[in-house]
Amino acid sequence: MNFDLIVLIIAFLITLICGIIIIPILKKLKVGQIERDDGPASHLKKQGTPTMGGIIMTIAIIISVIISYIFLLKEQNGYIGQKLLPLLLITIGYGLIGFIDDFKKLVLKNTEGLSPKRKMFGLLIIAVIYVMFLTYGIKIGTETYIPIAKVYVNMPIYIYIPFAILVILATTNAVNLTDGIDGLASSVSSIIIACLTVIASRGQIYEASIFGSIVIGAILGFLIFNIHPAKVFMGDTGSLMLGGIIAGLALYLKIPILLILIAIIPVLETLSVILQVIYFKKTGNRLFKMAPLHHHFELSGWKENKIVIVFSLITLIACYIGLKII
Repeated sequence: MNFDLIVLIIAFLITLICGIIIIPILKKLKVGQIERDDGPASHLKKQGTPTMGGIIMTIAIIISVIISYIFLLKEQNGYIGQKLLPLLLITIGYGLIGFIDDFKKLVLKNTEGLSPKRKMFGLLIIAVIYVMFLTYGIKIGTETYIPIAKVYVNMPIYIYIPFAILVILATTNAVNLTDGIDGLASSVSSIIIACLTVIASRGQIYEASIFGSIVIGAILGFLIFNIHPAKVFMGDTGSLMLGGIIAGLALYLKIPILLILIAIIPVLETLSVILQVIYFKKTGNRLFKMAPLHHHFELSGWKENKIVIVFSLITLIACYIGLKII
């Protein structure tokens, strides 16, 4: 059996076990979702559903990476195992920032959580560390692939580093905005990461395909608990982590520009918020019934499952096109 498939199954099973153990603990701790009064009225019934569930995926990914590293070490492929570490770094770093934010809001009952400035500063620090590690630690270079043209462009280091940091911050916040209804961020992220994993496998970048497979397994395991009606929400712990992983993999594979296409749903979710704010400031009216975009469709009468299915299909088509033009 292919090693990527093995680690995917392992991560899936570990996530299921972690979910069965952790969700009751979150319930006992009363780590429940706090719904906005100005949000869709249908969401008020979700009040109290355990959140911060991203910790389930994070733990499963860490354990699966450790298992993979030990196995690769025994098979004398330790150099591949070591290359899993920078990808694990951004996973833990962004998951930790999300966890601190969720913990302050839900356990310490500080409704504001981390202030936007502190959260952004934390995200920035992790992004800088990751990009510096890629460029100066494992020295992957500043080559960036231009889809369609099918050429690599060598960016000057003083342009590449800010660009790569911006990619991480933008992707992380975009996935965070996508996490608004049951199973949406999980479904969309799993498809995007699957696309990146296929690209890694094609290019024989084994550490990235192994890591991507682990994350896919963890997300699919989490989806068992997260599909509508959700038994647990991922919170910022999960959404920031998944955004970091998507950006981290794209930069590792030197294809960050492809994210504009394959991550089309997070891109549209972000644009809907930006356009809503600009339009409201200029006209005093709303462009969408509510932003981010998935709430607009909710208020237009779409059921949550329909939104998840349609957005996932759009992502699937975008990823298929991405694989064709890469």
